[in-house]
Amino acid sequence: MPRGTKPPSQRQLRVGEELRHAIAMVIERGEFRDPDLQGRPITVTEVRVSPDLRNATVFVVPLGGGEVQPILDGLKRAKAFLRHEISRMVQLRAVPDLWFQPDTTFDTASRIDAVLNSPEVRRDIEHRSEEDFPSEGDDGE
Repeated sequence: MPRGTKPPSQRQLRVGEELRHAIAMVIERGEFRDPDLQGRPITVTEVRVSPDLRNATVFVVPLGGGEVQPILDGLKRAKAFLRHEISRMVQLRAVPDLWFQPDTTFDTASRIDAVLNSPEVRRDIEHRSEEDFPSEGDDGE
């Protein structure tokens, strides 16, 4: 099997979820001194942990939208503080190194929704459903 195609183990998923809760709690408390993070509502949507539990990718999105890059920069600067706080909250042999990425799943879902609701697709879906399910008056011939 090619490298990187295995699904995450149960332990990776469990540790990722524990880290997500801990990071969200630290962010919610708002104890950051960084101006890019102070008073900014941030949602931690997912944490993916490497198989050796040494690295974790944290996916974040600003609550209510907005520019994500300043938040990523601020979180990168606050990485040491976050790791220290996580070490007090989560029982792990070693706290993973944190990497921050923007979560684009909401944008992708919005684009898919827009495509599905476009007039061209609606017309094709309605036309296709009429072919699959003819009305009662049609003989189907």
